[in-house]
Amino acid sequence: MIRKIVSVLLFVCFGFLAKAQDDLESLKNPKLVVGIVVDQMRYDYLTRFYNKYGNGGFKRMMNEGFNCKNNHFNYIPTYTGPGHASIFTGTTPKYHGVIANNWYDKEIRSMVYCAGDDSVLAVGTDSELERMSPHRMKTTTFADENRLFTQMQGKSIGISIKDRGAILPVGHSANAAYWFRGKNEGNFVSSTYYMETLPKWVKDFNDSKVVESYLKEWNTFYNISTYTESGNDLNVFEGGFTGKETATFPYNLKKLQKENAGFDILKGTPYGNSIVADFAIAAIKAEALGADNITDVLTVSFSSTDYVGHNFGVNSKEIEDTYIRLDKDLERFFNVLDDTVGKGEYTVFLTADHGAVEVPSYLQSVKIPSGYLNNTERKKQFEVFLKETFGTIDIVENISNSQIFLNRDKIKELDLDLDDVQEAIAMEQLTYKHIYKTYTATTMNSVYFADGVESLLQKGFNQKRSGDILLVNDPAFISYHKTGSTHGSGLNYDTHVPLLFFGKGIKQGQTFKKTEITDIAPTISALLGISFPNFAIGQPLEFVLD
Repeated sequence: MIRKIVSVLLFVCFGFLAKAQDDLESLKNPKLVVGIVVDQMRYDYLTRFYNKYGNGGFKRMMNEGFNCKNNHFNYIPTYTGPGHASIFTGTTPKYHGVIANNWYDKEIRSMVYCAGDDSVLAVGTDSELERMSPHRMKTTTFADENRLFTQMQGKSIGISIKDRGAILPVGHSANAAYWFRGKNEGNFVSSTYYMETLPKWVKDFNDSKVVESYLKEWNTFYNISTYTESGNDLNVFEGGFTGKETATFPYNLKKLQKENAGFDILKGTPYGNSIVADFAIAAIKAEALGADNITDVLTVSFSSTDYVGHNFGVNSKEIEDTYIRLDKDLERFFNVLDDTVGKGEYTVFLTADHGAVEVPSYLQSVKIPSGYLNNTERKKQFEVFLKETFGTIDIVENISNSQIFLNRDKIKELDLDLDDVQEAIAMEQLTYKHIYKTYTATTMNSVYFADGVESLLQKGFNQKRSGDILLVNDPAFISYHKTGSTHGSGLNYDTHVPLLFFGKGIKQGQTFKKTEITDIAPTISALLGISFPNFAIGQPLEFVLD
């Protein structure tokens, strides 16, 4: 009897110990967090091309992880720079300060680039165009917070074709950011913000001729007749490559490279994504990412989807093939993570920096309201108004990113009231063809908007950096050529993007509950048990976390 009681007690004790051990294991952070951004990926690319995907890429994330089906950007403008910054900082341009890719700097009265930094030098190239850093982003990313939490022991590395896609996500304290220098070089480069010379493994990759191997024929992965989810291959809505008469498959990239900026041609094909996957895999192995129990962060931005979208448009065979091939690259990338870091030892999220509008000329052909802005005519009309009302056009300093910047010195010289000038110009612009709404900086600063386009504008409005008058164009009316797609608005085609989580600490499931892009960084921070990025406004998505 005593033996039986002792056996029961031992069984219970060992049960408690086992449960305690399981609880301790569940508290361990993932060894590696991978943040993937697919540039210009609309949400419906997940569903439209679903039957063409294999089981190891997008579908693996959807089936094993959590799918937030109603995920949106919560500000305007939906551009690449602000998108990458917002995803990883958990806040919007109002606070992180990256208000566009390029914007008019009111202090120096000149255009600036979101990642440009003349105080650093390029590394791995002699080009003056690669002098880059995150210095214009004002807030931290979750990668920064992880570095601080781990006493700078957790590594952070950012990788992309685009410099801004590599630099902004990984934050200020990153070990490295690498981006692709095309032209006649075809190499991954960095800047002295991170290092004085490229690591040996990067030099080896650049010397390996991997990039050069992709200068080959681009044809459809499957028989083109099966690409029923996109429009006709030959149409008038696509751009194509210089040197080829039609924007139709196949494309001889080796032959076309000379007339299309050398290695830059690869950026506008699915092979640009393959190069990024190759380089990210090399980074995982060479940097031993996820090799110990201190969480590392790897950010990977696939930019070629954006280049293909801009060139060929949302409904093209080229965009369908690009996503089919990206799915294959994701599968092999995940397989490497399984083999090197270990299944269940890493966490991945995948989202996009913005969506894209269908080519307006195509929409017009199927009778959907859309079109193109006549900026030349609008400018003429505006200059007549300025002369008649204020006696000069010099009262306007710059017009860019759908914003009008006023010359404060001229307004003072003319003894005018700034608020009155803003309001007069806003009301004038509202009368112009295809201007949908206008707002002044005074309104953005003094009135709180809880929803609607006004709220999106307000979250994108930075008091020190944004303009005096904000313009909103008619839905699906863009300032662009008549082939290919673009983005930037607060409409659903630009704001609705995928959000997939999978791996350690993530539940299996899906939701139609609305989530916002600024929720991602707080969710990852909560998963890791670290401080939120210092100006994060989003909320952790507890239904995603296991």
